[in-house]
Amino acid sequence: MPKVYIDKDVYTASMERFEYVFTHFDNYYFSVSGGKDSSVMIQLASRVARKYHKKISVMYVDFEAQYRSTIEHIETLIEEISDVLERWYWICLPISLRNAVSVIQPKWVCWNKSEKDIWVRDLPDNQWVIHEDNMPSEWTWFKYGMEFETFILFFGDWFNKMHGGITACGIGIRSDESLNRFRTITNFSKVRYQGIHWTTRVKIRNNDTNVYNFYPIYDWKTSDIWTAVSRFDLKFNQIYEQLYKNGVPLSEQRLCQPYGDDQRKSLDQFRALEYETWERVLQRVHGVNFGNIYCRTSVLGMIKTEKPKMMTWQEYTVFLLESLGLYVPELRDHYYSKIKAFFSWYENKKGISIDEIRDEEDKALENSKKIASWRRIARALEHNDFWMKRLSFSQNQHDVKKLFELQKKYRHLRLVDGDVNDKDLRDLQELINQ
Repeated sequence: MPKVYIDKDVYTASMERFEYVFTHFDNYYFSVSGGKDSSVMIQLASRVARKYHKKISVMYVDFEAQYRSTIEHIETLIEEISDVLERWYWICLPISLRNAVSVIQPKWVCWNKSEKDIWVRDLPDNQWVIHEDNMPSEWTWFKYGMEFETFILFFGDWFNKMHGGITACGIGIRSDESLNRFRTITNFSKVRYQGIHWTTRVKIRNNDTNVYNFYPIYDWKTSDIWTAVSRFDLKFNQIYEQLYKNGVPLSEQRLCQPYGDDQRKSLDQFRALEYETWERVLQRVHGVNFGNIYCRTSVLGMIKTEKPKMMTWQEYTVFLLESLGLYVPELRDHYYSKIKAFFSWYENKKGISIDEIRDEEDKALENSKKIASWRRIARALEHNDFWMKRLSFSQNQHDVKKLFELQKKYRHLRLVDGDVNDKDLRDLQELINQ
């Protein structure tokens, strides 16, 4: 798709988009995160709302384990747009969130009542907060541990049914920030409102709703955001100032969920910028300190990983086993027994003792499971290969029973994530979840 250039600056184009929304839709709300993009969006939208004498609603999902500065900024935004604010939905519900810094707990649930003693902070004390004890009675669609992405879909549908007509939901994402965001806006299969390219119709389980997401600042660059903040004296989250002073490039500053795939790149700054919050986060979200150490390396990636340079593959294997043992010793022992059997087979069948196994071998032979190496073992641990298929093992009844026992004892343990391509493990996980 070739680039499309408009004959106006992005600020003017965005203000025209807000005007279009306020004059063509029956009702509207905006989704904010406390980050720079959604903050600029809601402040500019409020200016147009004043011009057209409109009231707006805002949805903010509080992830609990966040920067204190983000919460302070949200409170500032509420005050800043109070004259045009109809309702601010400050969501503090037990929602399942992505944790990209742990294979043991790839999802965690914020505001989980059973873990109240280790919450990073108490529930906010203001009139806008929605939590389990005061949740609207008609929110029968909400389920404990609901995925964040699912929650926002059902919220929009509920909002529309409460207000009727056609609803517009403002989303402050920019297409140059990530490939996924670019695809969201440029996907030709999505239904648009009256053919407007910066809108997409929301679906729930392939069923159309009367809600359209719109992206008023989709074509902005990072420099445009900060130019607008300066030129129009807009409020912004002060944590950005601290991140910049601490050497984090503008392109890597992510706030909305510090443990997500993109946001974890700035995770090591959490400790430096808000030490008290960091101490609480360490106790709350599994793998945070590991992410703090390795967030700027590829060790957390699943496509191409690398061990710490100061370690051999054998040392790295031991390190991974020890790390697992801190949280799930039974899982560590499971992998250890598999590795021990792996060595025993090579010694009995091939005459190769453990001392003769090299750190690395030819990658093609490793990948085809034709040769033993410590790198092959470490890769299996990295990918949380429960059956140890990378070491030529297969699923068996004993391991299935062990997996059920682990799931029962460790409620947050999830051995199947979206990136795992193991049908046996995926089918079993689905059975366990029933």
